[in-house]
Amino acid sequence: MKFTTVLEGGNTLGIPVPAAVLEALGAGKRPKVVVSVGQHSYRSSIMPYKGKYMISLSADNRAKAGVEGGQEVEVEVELDTAPRVVEVPADLAAALAAGGAAKAAFEKLSYSNQSRIVLSVENAKTVATRQRRIAKAVEELAG
Repeated sequence: MKFTTVLEGGNTLGIPVPAAVLEALGAGKRPKVVVSVGQHSYRSSIMPYKGKYMISLSADNRAKAGVEGGQEVEVEVELDTAPRVVEVPADLAAALAAGGAAKAAFEKLSYSNQSRIVLSVENAKTVATRQRRIAKAVEELAG
């Protein structure tokens, strides 16, 4: 379903979603969706925020879509029915497996929380930072 809207917010922008679009999707008040802005698509959810329905548009997705706050954009949303599975890097997977209860705790986390941990590891700029982040994740999960 396509609609035109103006991007709102500051550091992380929001895409306001008209109530009619949310209703037409027919999947409740917080549906998981695939969002397309320009030539860029990503997975997200529609969420209530300050009396509106919004889709988050991170700085990374904003750069990939080539858009900025206050800009009018055409947006396409469709229900995301595909399973949400996080691909765990081999070094993190090995540390989780060796970490006793850490692997089971990681598997119980939501997609968003699994993704947060994986992105933290993947975005490390040095090997030492990556190893520290893996150790911290395993420690927190095993705790």
